[in-house]
Amino acid sequence: MSRLFRRTAERAALSPGTVAYLGEKKVERVRIRTIRYDKERFDENDEATLEGALAEAGGAGILWIDVIGLHDTAVLGAIGERYGIHPLVLEDIVNTGQRPKMEDHGDYIYAVFRMFSLDEGESRLGSEQVSLLLGPNWVISFQEREGDVFGPVRERLRRGKGRSRSLGADYLAYALLDAAVDAYFVVLEVFGERIEEIEERLVENPDPETLQSIHELKREMILLRRATFPLRELASAMERTETKLVRKTTGIFLRDLYDHTVQVADGVESLRDILSGLQDLYLSSMSNRMNEVMKVLTIAATIFVPLTFVAGIYGMNFEHMPELGWRWSYPIFWVAVILLGGGMFAWFRRKRWI
Repeated sequence: MSRLFRRTAERAALSPGTVAYLGEKKVERVRIRTIRYDKERFDENDEATLEGALAEAGGAGILWIDVIGLHDTAVLGAIGERYGIHPLVLEDIVNTGQRPKMEDHGDYIYAVFRMFSLDEGESRLGSEQVSLLLGPNWVISFQEREGDVFGPVRERLRRGKGRSRSLGADYLAYALLDAAVDAYFVVLEVFGERIEEIEERLVENPDPETLQSIHELKREMILLRRATFPLRELASAMERTETKLVRKTTGIFLRDLYDHTVQVADGVESLRDILSGLQDLYLSSMSNRMNEVMKVLTIAATIFVPLTFVAGIYGMNFEHMPELGWRWSYPIFWVAVILLGGGMFAWFRRKRWI
C-alpha cells in the first residue's frame, strides 16, 4: 500500500498524458505476441518484433497483439501512434494502480482490470494489471509480466473450435475478460479450502499462527474486493454501450460475464464475512481458555484460603495454646484440614463449577 501511494506521489509531478512507468520492472524485456485469425486461417508469432506487430495493422481477419512488459514506454508510444491511442489512455496503461473501468473513445474501447493467479504452490496471491484496447478488427492487451490466464483462449483459437474464430474482435475481448473472471473463481475456491483448514485449527487448537493466517487472508480478500466490485461496473458498461464496436450478438455473452462478476463479488463478501467470524471465534476461544485457567486458579485459591487461615492461627507462637500440648493435636489438625478442603471441593463439584 505504501508503494502505491509513493508511486502516486511521484506521478503527481508529471504533466497529464506523460507516459512514464514508475512501477516495478517485472520482465527483462518487452515481449510481443501476435495472433491473426479468421474462419479459415490462423497465424501466431510468439516472438514478434515491434515493427512486425505494427505492420500487421490493417490486414484481413482479427488481430490480437499481446504486449508483455510496461517499462519500455517507447513500445507503447509507437503502438499508440499507430492505432491513434490518446496519451491519457497510454498513461493509464503504465499506471498500474488503476481502478477497473471501461472507456469508450469512439474509434476504440479501453478496458482495464486486475488479473489474479496463485503463486508459490497456491499459497500466495499474484496480481497484475491488464489493459485491453478493442478496435474494429483488433485487440491489444498489455500485461505487466509473463504468465496469464489466457491460455484457454489461445488454445480455442488454435483449434478453431466453437465460435471463437467466427466472431469479431468484440468477442475476443469478451473471451479475455471471461478468462480473467474465471480465474477469480479458482482463487476463491482455494481461499475457501484454506478458510476451512483455519476453522478446523480454531476448533482443535487455536494459536497465534492461526490468527496470523486469518489476517493474511483478510488482506488478500481486501485486494480481491477492490478488484471485483468495479469489475461489475466494467462488465455492465460493456453490455450497455451503444458503440458499433460491440455487436448485439455479443451482448448476451457480456450479460453472462456480468452475472459471473456478480457471483465473484458475492463470493468475496461471503468469504470476508466468514473470516471476520473466524477472527471473532479465535478471540472467543482465547477468552474462554483464559477464563478456564482463571477459574481453576480461583478454585484452588479458594480451597486453600481457609486452610491457610487455620495454619496461620496455629503458627502464632503464643505461650498458652492448650491445643499444642494435646497428644492428638497434629492428627486432629490434618483431619480438620482434609475435611475442610474435601468438603469445599465436593461443594464446588455439586455446583458444577469444576
